[in-house]
Amino acid sequence: MKIGKILLAVALMVSGLTASAQETERVEFNHHWFLQLQGGAQYTLGEADFGKLISPNAQLSIGYQFSPVWALRLAVNGWQSKGGFEDNANYKWNYVAPGLDVKFNIINAIAGYNPKRWFGLNIIVGAAANIAFNNDEAADFANQYYLRNLWDGTSVLPIGRAALDLDFRVAKRVSLNIELMANGTTDKYNSKRGMDADKNEKSNADWYFNALAGIKIALGKTEKVIPVAVPVVVEPDPEPTPAPVIEKPKPKPVIVKAPEMQTEVFYSIRETAIPAGEMGKVTNLINFLKANPETKVAVTGYADVQTGNPRVNMMYSKGRAEGVAKALTEAGIDAARITVDAKGDTVQPFAENDKNRVSICIAK
Repeated sequence: MKIGKILLAVALMVSGLTASAQETERVEFNHHWFLQLQGGAQYTLGEADFGKLISPNAQLSIGYQFSPVWALRLAVNGWQSKGGFEDNANYKWNYVAPGLDVKFNIINAIAGYNPKRWFGLNIIVGAAANIAFNNDEAADFANQYYLRNLWDGTSVLPIGRAALDLDFRVAKRVSLNIELMANGTTDKYNSKRGMDADKNEKSNADWYFNALAGIKIALGKTEKVIPVAVPVVVEPDPEPTPAPVIEKPKPKPVIVKAPEMQTEVFYSIRETAIPAGEMGKVTNLINFLKANPETKVAVTGYADVQTGNPRVNMMYSKGRAEGVAKALTEAGIDAARITVDAKGDTVQPFAENDKNRVSICIAK
């Protein structure tokens, strides 16, 4: 008999008579563009004291995040560099360096993609063209110091660069970041020729280092929700058994169930006031409560889990529930008949994320 039941269940499942589907969701990465603006300081390697070789620096980037791990960006870095001598005499010039960088997210590569992860660590490697100008101050030192590689007008040199980028997500599409970058180029950058420990001329690479902080904004959706259909098998009903002969029961008294009503008031992001388009639902609830004075109403506010954080979402859900309760009391409903509760984003009554910005009102 048991084998027969199993075969019957398989046959019904294949025919589709007893199969249904339960919808679930899976959040996946979505490739997107991003914009990055940073500012900070630059240290140009030289003989003068450290503080004498610090200058302002800025960077503007636009990039494309191909996957949770890999991104490509076009970055324009520039402002000012400094050179100096052992007696702390120094000079400055300006530059702009457009370049192309590859970003590699270490954490996503090791731990996998997580849409709720707030911290990212990236390795950046790239190349640029350093276009330098305004080198007049270096020329003023030419008579006092030996500047073998002094240049005039505009100097264009290749740059190789590498950086470590720390990314702190503060909103769904916004993050703050700190970037530490090393830039290497030829010995002609600072107008000076390198020397070894014995003061003999030697061609050395010139270096400058950038410490930048700024903001990154994702352009477009950073993630996508994929519905997943999970088959659910419904077992067939057991074979009927003969009904026992029992005495006919006496008729039970008819119990009249008290009237009940449920309504949902939906909101937009960061909204607690009752939307004009939802006010009709509140009016219907008020009319029901007035027509049934023995009923009470429970108002519960919710917030969606994919926006904000638990503390902010609890505040929004509480404001939504209290807003509906206020509308009821202003319409003449006794406050003793109203119960107010807030769930924040701890409970999601709907599968669709946007519907969870809601106040659910149950009157009975």
